[in-house]
Amino acid sequence: MKRVAGLLLLVAALLYVLGTAMEGRHPAWGYLASFAEAAMVGAIADWFAVTALFRHPLGLPIPHTAIIPRSKARIGRNLSEFITTHFLATPLVLAKLQALDLGGRLADWLREPSNAEALAGQLTGVARFGLDSLHDARVQAFVQERLLDRARRIDLAPACAEVLDLLTREGRHQALLDGALIRLHHILQDDETRALVADAISTEVRTLRYLGLSKAVGGWSANKFVDGLSTLIAEVVGDPEHRLRARFDQHVAEFIVRLRHDPGYRLEIERLLARLLDHPATRDYLQGLWQELLAWLQQDLERPDSRVRQRIVQLTRGLGDALAADDVMRGWINERLMAAAPGLLERHRHQIGRYIAQRVESWESGELVEQMERSVGKDLQYIRINGTLVGGLVGLVLHALTQLATAAG
Repeated sequence: MKRVAGLLLLVAALLYVLGTAMEGRHPAWGYLASFAEAAMVGAIADWFAVTALFRHPLGLPIPHTAIIPRSKARIGRNLSEFITTHFLATPLVLAKLQALDLGGRLADWLREPSNAEALAGQLTGVARFGLDSLHDARVQAFVQERLLDRARRIDLAPACAEVLDLLTREGRHQALLDGALIRLHHILQDDETRALVADAISTEVRTLRYLGLSKAVGGWSANKFVDGLSTLIAEVVGDPEHRLRARFDQHVAEFIVRLRHDPGYRLEIERLLARLLDHPATRDYLQGLWQELLAWLQQDLERPDSRVRQRIVQLTRGLGDALAADDVMRGWINERLMAAAPGLLERHRHQIGRYIAQRVESWESGELVEQMERSVGKDLQYIRINGTLVGGLVGLVLHALTQLATAAG
C-alpha cells in the first residue's frame, strides 16, 4: 500500500509536469495541471501526517512528529484506563458472568467425552513427567528425607489418646476386646497351639524328663491351661459386667491420661517412632514400596488402556453428570462465583491496568511502531491515497471556479 500511495504521488507529479508544459496549447491542460498540483499537495500533506504518527519525516526532528514513540507512557495509561473502565468494570463483568451460567457450562463441558479424554490426556502427561522426575535418585532421597522428617515430628501420643477416648466414649473398646478374646479362643483350641504349650511346659519342668513324664504331664497341663483360659474367655465375653472388663476400662483410662499428660511416656513413644523410622529395614521397606508404586504407575500410564486414564475420564464425566442433574450445586457454583468476582476484580483491576501501562511504556520504540503499523498501517496508506485523489478533485474544482470567475469578469 505504501508503494501504491507513492506511485500515485509520482503519477500526480508527472501529470503536473505534462499539464504545465502543455497548458498553452489547450485550456484542458490547465485543468489537468491544477488537478495534479492539488493531488501532490494532498498526497504530501497526508504522507507527512501519516509518517509523523510513527517517526520523524525524512529523519528531521520536526516538532509534534514521531507522536506514538514519544507518547508511549500516555498511550499506555489511556489504554489501561480504557480497558479497566469499559471492560473490567464490576457491574459489566457481573452481568456477563450472570448470563453465562458457568455452573451449567462446566457441567456440559465435563460431560463431553472429547473434553474428558483431553483432560485425562493432559493429566496423565503431567503424571508421566512427574514420575520421570521421581525416578531420579536425588529426588527420591529428597522426598524420602522430607517424609521421614515430617513423620518424626508427628506427636502420636495426643492423637492416640483422642482415638482411644473416642472408642471408650462409644464403648467400642469393649467390642474390640470381645473380638480379640474370641480370636484368642480360636487360636487356643488349635491342636498346634496346645502342642506348643505342652512343649513349653515340658521344657520348663525339667525334673519330669528324668521320670519320663514330661510329655504326659506337659500335655495334661497344656489342656488344663487352655481349657481354663477358654472358660475365662467365655465368661468375659458372655458377661458385659465382668470384673475383668472393669479392670480393662481402668487400664485404658489410665493409658489415655498418660498419653495426654505424661511427658516421659510421650517422649518414650517419640523415641520408639524415631527408632522405627531410622531402622534400615524400615527404610528398605519404604524404598521398595516406593519403587513398586512408581513402576506400577509408569507401566499403567504408558498403556493405551491405562486404568488411571480411564478412571480420570470416568470421574470427569461422572462429575459432569452429577452437576447436570443437581440444580442446587450448579446454583451454588454460580453464587460462589458471583460472590467472589467483585473482590477479585477490585483486587486485581488496578494490577491489570498497571501491567498494561508498564508493558506499553517498556516497549522498544521500533517494536511499538512496527506492531502498530502492522495493525493499522494499511488503512493509513488509504488515507494517503484518498488524500491524493480528493486533493486533486478539490484542485480541479477550484481551477474550474477560477476559470468561471475570470470568464464572468
